[in-house]
Amino acid sequence: MREFVASRWGVRAGSVLAVVLLLVVAPSMLSVFSLGLLGKFICFAIVAVGIGLAWGRGGMLTLGQGVFFGLGAYIMAMHMKLADASLFGGTGVPDFMSLYGSGDVPGWWEPFRSPAVTLLAVALVPGLVALLLGLAVFKRRVKGAYFAILSQALAAAFAVLLIGQQATTGGSNGLSGFRSFFGFDLQDPANKVMLYSIAVIVLLMMMAAARQLMHSRFGELLVAVRDQEERVRFLGYDPATVKTVVYVLAAAMAGIAGALFVPIVGIVSPADVGVVPSIAFLIGVAIGGRATLLGPVLGALGVAVAQTSLASSFPSFWVYFQGLLFVLVIGFLPGGVASVPRALANLLKQGARTEADRSTGAFSAKSGVPQRAPDGLDVSTGPIREEASR
Repeated sequence: MREFVASRWGVRAGSVLAVVLLLVVAPSMLSVFSLGLLGKFICFAIVAVGIGLAWGRGGMLTLGQGVFFGLGAYIMAMHMKLADASLFGGTGVPDFMSLYGSGDVPGWWEPFRSPAVTLLAVALVPGLVALLLGLAVFKRRVKGAYFAILSQALAAAFAVLLIGQQATTGGSNGLSGFRSFFGFDLQDPANKVMLYSIAVIVLLMMMAAARQLMHSRFGELLVAVRDQEERVRFLGYDPATVKTVVYVLAAAMAGIAGALFVPIVGIVSPADVGVVPSIAFLIGVAIGGRATLLGPVLGALGVAVAQTSLASSFPSFWVYFQGLLFVLVIGFLPGGVASVPRALANLLKQGARTEADRSTGAFSAKSGVPQRAPDGLDVSTGPIREEASR
């Protein structure tokens, strides 16, 4: 009971500290550019929270989260391009459509003129795609490496589709040049700080929802599906339904992260949603600790910071370093960095217990008190002899 109360108060203290650092200290100490860069990393951390649920708790190796991230990002980018065309151009037609296409807005763009439809679609569209894919895959009991390869192929196909639609998605150049976000000027530093704050609040909300799910009965069932899927099916539960629910939640989180990514960064292209970003998301979660709540967030932030600093200095070396780091973590530290404190604590406890046993043995030897062995033998000083039965 005491350990549970201490853990609960530790979580609360950590949450308060995170809020203070991210919402108070960071905006007051960092420049607007650095704050925008941190906001970009926080978007990646939101994706990592969903991967932690799907992979860490559900055992689904999701190599295609870039698809859902890209769906949310492109939906938000379409709304922002349409809004800018109406506010600044007056024609209602995005500039690149007049340059590369016929100058008419496609019919499937029109619903995203509405801010309400856009806000709903950034979560619902990725969730719907994940629902259809999950039902098609998990009902056929596809799992493990087969599911990972299938999800990665989906990410590659999605990137190729975007590149081929020059007139409607911007092709390989993507969508950029945004000037407003729901009526707010993106060039205003105060609005950039506002966007960063929104990303932080969304991240904290996602972590709170993930923690609630992990400690619920559904979270226990999810872990049971990961460890003993056939036994769960024997008990009357459908593992496909459980997996699909979590897969949809992870996809919705990725879509929301993509929607926040666009106004913060100012551009979205196929390079942000393909196979390479999907693997980068997964590497961050693996390094941080996929089975924990805080590990995926810290891992995603750490990998993003390292990529920004190292990729600019060593562009050709970073990819190899990233792959090597992933292999080393999976091979020698499966629990990620988050498992290091617990491993150290266990070592300290084991060392303290060994030292206590040695002290007890030395005291017993000096006092001449006979020690009883587990098998009923007298192990006091002198030859070992069988204890007389009473």
